[in-house]
Amino acid sequence: MRVGLLQLNVSDDPVANLTETLARVEEAVSAGAEFVLTPEVTNCLSGSATRQRKVLQGQAEDITLAALRKAAAKHGVWLLIGSLALRTDDPDGRFANRSFLIGPAGEIVARYDKIHMFDVTVSETETYRESAGYRPGTEAVIAETPFGKIGMTICYDLRFPNLHRRLAQAGAGILTVPAAFSPVTGAAHWEPLLRARAIETGAFVLAPAQCGTHPSSRGKQRRTYGHSMVVAPWGEVLADAGEDPTVMLVDIDMAEVARARSRVPSLTHDRPFGGPE
Repeated sequence: MRVGLLQLNVSDDPVANLTETLARVEEAVSAGAEFVLTPEVTNCLSGSATRQRKVLQGQAEDITLAALRKAAAKHGVWLLIGSLALRTDDPDGRFANRSFLIGPAGEIVARYDKIHMFDVTVSETETYRESAGYRPGTEAVIAETPFGKIGMTICYDLRFPNLHRRLAQAGAGILTVPAAFSPVTGAAHWEPLLRARAIETGAFVLAPAQCGTHPSSRGKQRRTYGHSMVVAPWGEVLADAGEDPTVMLVDIDMAEVARARSRVPSLTHDRPFGGPE
């Protein structure tokens, strides 16, 4: 199966971002991609709550979701929308960071709300409080497809191995990790974490990412790390997209999942143990 990972540099303008995203989807499909994946916050990347309240929409109204569903149906491909920033009905006004798996008829096959919020102080000048603007999800999600089960995660979830192990033990042979990783943490941790999750689970890890310095109509511009990757179940990095916007195409063989898990069947070797609480 050929997968096409879109590495994007989105702004805080969903309309402009959609034009670029659709063009990249066309590029991936023209090159033979059967499964196309976009990064985290495909519709809008902004550090301004004021701007987000102005341009973000609910799931039913979101123009990016509607257009990408039509694109999947037009081309007859599977499409992972890495995530969309969406309005919710939450009383506190927080948004959802939601991933969608779209089937080849344009239907929503599965959706997943990011569980782990990126509340960190990377340095004296770089602080993130994702939970201030986004409400966390509460449910792990696996999607059924003709080519196998997909375990859906988003960005900071990558640092929580128990989530990925649970998805793999429930049958996921592909783990999706769409991201908008910080350049500092990306340089230090992105590749090792992706490889670790693949090795621990014997699954393919597909990680489409945002990249570069993102245009902003208000507030500080944000930078992301890029380096979208595909990692094989044995831990090899099959492709790295580098730092610029691109479409990365990789052929994967799902039989490798069974081969890796038969060589080291650690998913079946859990044992109870006592110790620190």
